[in-house]
Amino acid sequence: MRGVGRLAALPCGKVSKWIVLALWIVAIGVSFSPAGKLTGAQENDAVSWLPGKAESTEVLKATQQFSSPDEIPAVLVYERSSGITPADQQAVARQVAQYGDLQDVDREVIGPIPSEDRKALQVLVPINAGSGGWETIGARADDIRRIAADRPDGLSFHVTGPGGFAADSQEAFAGIDGKLLYSAAAVVIVILLLTYRSPVLWLLPLLSAGVALFAAQAVIYVLATRADLTVNAQSAGILTVLVFGAGTDYALLLIARYREELRKHQDRHEAMAFALHRSGPAIFASGSTVVAGMLCLLFASMNSTRGLGPVAAVGIVIAVLAMLTLLPALLVICGRWVFWPLRPTYGSDDHTETSVWGRIGRRIAVRPRLTWITTSVLLGIAALGVLTLDANGLSNEESFVGTPDSVVGEKTVAAHFPAGAGNPLVVVSKADKAAEVRTAMSSTQGIAAVAEPRVAGGLAYLEGTMTDAVDTQAAKDTVDRVRTSVHAVPDADALAGGGAAILLDTQRASAHDNKLIIPVVLAVVLAILALLLRALVAPVMLVTTVVLSFGAALGISSLVFKALGFEGADTSLPLFVFVFLVALGIDYNIFLMTRVHEEAKTHGTRRGALIGVAATGGVITSAGLVLAGTFAVLATLPVVAFAEIGIAVALGVLLDTIVVRAVLVTALNLDIGRHLWWPSRLARQRDPGPADSLPEGESTLTRT
Repeated sequence: MRGVGRLAALPCGKVSKWIVLALWIVAIGVSFSPAGKLTGAQENDAVSWLPGKAESTEVLKATQQFSSPDEIPAVLVYERSSGITPADQQAVARQVAQYGDLQDVDREVIGPIPSEDRKALQVLVPINAGSGGWETIGARADDIRRIAADRPDGLSFHVTGPGGFAADSQEAFAGIDGKLLYSAAAVVIVILLLTYRSPVLWLLPLLSAGVALFAAQAVIYVLATRADLTVNAQSAGILTVLVFGAGTDYALLLIARYREELRKHQDRHEAMAFALHRSGPAIFASGSTVVAGMLCLLFASMNSTRGLGPVAAVGIVIAVLAMLTLLPALLVICGRWVFWPLRPTYGSDDHTETSVWGRIGRRIAVRPRLTWITTSVLLGIAALGVLTLDANGLSNEESFVGTPDSVVGEKTVAAHFPAGAGNPLVVVSKADKAAEVRTAMSSTQGIAAVAEPRVAGGLAYLEGTMTDAVDTQAAKDTVDRVRTSVHAVPDADALAGGGAAILLDTQRASAHDNKLIIPVVLAVVLAILALLLRALVAPVMLVTTVVLSFGAALGISSLVFKALGFEGADTSLPLFVFVFLVALGIDYNIFLMTRVHEEAKTHGTRRGALIGVAATGGVITSAGLVLAGTFAVLATLPVVAFAEIGIAVALGVLLDTIVVRAVLVTALNLDIGRHLWWPSRLARQRDPGPADSLPEGESTLTRT
């Protein structure tokens, strides 16, 4: 295999291909047990999701001697519109005793507390979720509902509060790994069947992606149990989508180049070696860019965001490894027949330049400047939709698709009790300053009542009932006022936390992460592109188009959210969409521009741009459809935050592949020409002729 490196020939040698396959079979065997345990290693407790250094997180840690930081109160509300009867009161009192006997209920159950209008009763059940997180809360909520089922006729019942919402979240995420896996696999199968029109070929990239996911889950489980890597339902779910989507993208690029080389080489092993030599660096660079982008999330203050970075990075590393070793081995083992009925035979014509993207490229070449200016203006107009995006967080009611029991219960509580009942604002301070802190807290606007302080270990623990629901802006304003009041008490070292404080700190931490991580990701991506293309102008151009694409995607998504009835967006949405679109969108830039760079050395930049879009346009479109389809699977979950991420990333990827990569970047390549490669030597190489001088139907690929 002269002309290719030994590394490129390793996965596809006549003997080495079997060694590679055997090593992956061993890897699957080793991964079998730990991969199946990943769900059990997830940390869905409160601290694993919160900003690490926020005041509300410090309160959770400080209150451990009063109650477990994993304790989540379930608020039970009974209602009879005609008024609570003595029989109702007695029945609920009996049930309260049963709630106290439940597993994971370590402290006294409070209630029943009658409302002032005597139409409702409230019970607070403190559930210690422990390491089980949502799983424990969900199980105890089911136990509570079974006990409450034996109540007088006409007495309605709901489980709400932090425990109720956690239980509904657990139900929404139940089986998420399986749902996402099977849905993503189905999307990939359909698109690969349409792309290759082969009843067999789709199996190989799908199998390789599945093996990569399996191995990634095993590695992440080991890191979670032995290296303190935080994994939760969010990162585990996104891992499935990311490995399937990005892994299949890399497979499409490799297979497209392999099919091209099969027409030029009689020996399929040699064809694969050349395909790896040509496309391997682009795939490696693409994967490295995604990994670098994901690792930028380590700068996040949100624990859930910071934990996603390494999880996603591990998934991408293993996906790249599988697509550069396992997939090539499987392809050469199977031989050319796997492409049936469209087998690429040796010496057959390559119709790439007469393809749809080849024709589009020639049309763009007629007026490239008008094309990129018009496209940029349209994308800029679409980006204006960002102004309507409300990414200040979702209320409990807005967090779910549909109306779960906890939302109904919250409305019932608000109708009969102070809106903040059952989810208090918590303050901890030095024990000898408890009275002063309580006075300061009680006199703060927005606080309806403050309970007597509990003292232990030199600390005082106070709970205040707010007049507003915890997920409202009014409640967040109350948190700020309370913090100002209690911080002013001399030598009290008072800290304020609780449900509303957690929401406020999360919102502020997400805003901080957006301002910090977005520039860092752009800088990292720019540096990688500069190293890969050995130029400065091209990377700056590409990063600019990615930012424009991100703005347009978020703007269009904002309008779609409103059409679907979503009232707002999670605070982390802009950051997640940015990271996914930039890191993954750069993949398509790399696929296109490495080919343009390669062809520019022989044909000049303008001609190379046409060859590049003709050769990669189809594979980039197919890859975009796969990635958009897999992320769109997130939209099937009954959780608004996930649905919005799925919709925004899917729209962004489609926009990126069909408009930005193929049209905007190609037009800029044609207009800027060789100056793209400044300051490298290629910038001084003049184009041999007009970009569109080839007669239609004559292929530069066959002439090279």
